[in-house]
Amino acid sequence: MAVLRIVANIEAADPQAGRAFYGELLGLDLVMDHGWITTFASAKQAAVQVSIASQGGSGTPVPQLSIEVDDVDTVYSKAQQLGLEIVYDITNEPWGVRRFYVRDPFGTIVNILAHGDR
Repeated sequence: MAVLRIVANIEAADPQAGRAFYGELLGLDLVMDHGWITTFASAKQAAVQVSIASQGGSGTPVPQLSIEVDDVDTVYSKAQQLGLEIVYDITNEPWGVRRFYVRDPFGTIVNILAHGDR
């Protein structure tokens, strides 16, 4: 038996409101739209992971999603330009990631990060 995929589901009264955040900010492709559910994806394959945490690190709240990107500074700048709420400012963490938290249109805290070796 092998886990093939893990999908994060975010409850929203208007799923279409995610287009700017997940499509424009993060560059994900809209791969399914049934009106009541929209799904955004990347063609890039990623490891299947689930994290269980008592805190988000550095005394931050646990984010509901963590999204690794190749250029966190560009995404941070774009989030600021879009007027999105930055919950935790961009920071170089002692465990080797550069990250920030941003709130999506549905209230979800999203950890946007890049590993230092990138």
